[in-house]
Amino acid sequence: MVQEFNDVMNYIETHLTEEISGKEISKMVGLSDYHFKRMFSYMAGMSLNEYIKNRRLSVANVELINGAKVTDLAYQYGYQSIEGFSRAFREWSGFLPSEVAKNKIQKSFPKFSFFIDIRGGVSMEFKIEKKEKFHVVGVSKRVPIQFEGENKAIFELAQSITEQQREEMHQLADLHPHQVLNVSYDFDDGYLEEKGYLTHMIGFATTKENTFDDLEQLSIEEGLWAIFPNQGPFPATLQETTAKIYSEWLPSSGYEVADAPGISFTKYNGTSENVYSEIWMPVKEK
Repeated sequence: MVQEFNDVMNYIETHLTEEISGKEISKMVGLSDYHFKRMFSYMAGMSLNEYIKNRRLSVANVELINGAKVTDLAYQYGYQSIEGFSRAFREWSGFLPSEVAKNKIQKSFPKFSFFIDIRGGVSMEFKIEKKEKFHVVGVSKRVPIQFEGENKAIFELAQSITEQQREEMHQLADLHPHQVLNVSYDFDDGYLEEKGYLTHMIGFATTKENTFDDLEQLSIEEGLWAIFPNQGPFPATLQETTAKIYSEWLPSSGYEVADAPGISFTKYNGTSENVYSEIWMPVKEK
């Protein structure tokens, strides 16, 4: 996986003045758009979109010093106007392009290189489990993709569940973990945009067919799941575990993410200080 990431960095570097193809990058790393974006952000500490923007502005900085015109650079690096380019450049460097050209001010943002860094010697607890086909019955909503913090749209979805719907879900629920599941799937293809939506379902796992008009059913095919238990302050521990899955476990695991929904659940005990939760990642052997 490290080599594939470095191949992507090389690909980006040779296409800084062109449209960068999300499909091409996905093909190179063997991950979906969403999972690659998420993995990159955890490994690099910034979004892919931010990295590309910084590299473009860094190269533009060098070209300004060498006499390039602001107008040419604005359109060369994909900005719709000189004003838009100048604003982005100033936010990045602290100077206007004209000031950089006049005073030869240099700010750089080097190309990333990825390498294996063995640290800590702390192993992650996980198990690989094969699950037969099952259903999740509950309620769903299109919500903004958000990696960190509380997703307001998901909170509103949870608040919208009626007592009748809760009772119906419990009637159908007959599978482990007999807990409310959070299921994410059907991600938008907006690969380099800092926006986009996914479908989020809140419900229970079951082998039964849904017979209630006010509930939805999602069928999940038989497959392998990497299951990561974690316990600690919520939601910080859950988010930290997710980060480690993508940045540390997945690259060296021998598995890759399969095309199926991601699932998690949390056992609330009245306090957020020591909460048990699990992350279920659909996987397949490489």
